[in-house]
Amino acid sequence: MAAGKKVKNMAKKTKGKVEETTGRAVGNESLEAKGARKQMAGDAKQTVQKAKDTLKH
Repeated sequence: MAAGKKVKNMAKKTKGKVEETTGRAVGNESLEAKGARKQMAGDAKQTVQKAKDTLKH
């Protein structure tokens, strides 16, 4: 996987985790859901990149 894409995906996942945790702490369900969605998006992109890498080799 390209290092830049891997870092981007991990950053998105981490940002989502922070948003989810913050939303849970302050009782903001919208922020919590937004964070969970970002985490899922980061995971999905990471999975796609890993699949691409597997097919290349």
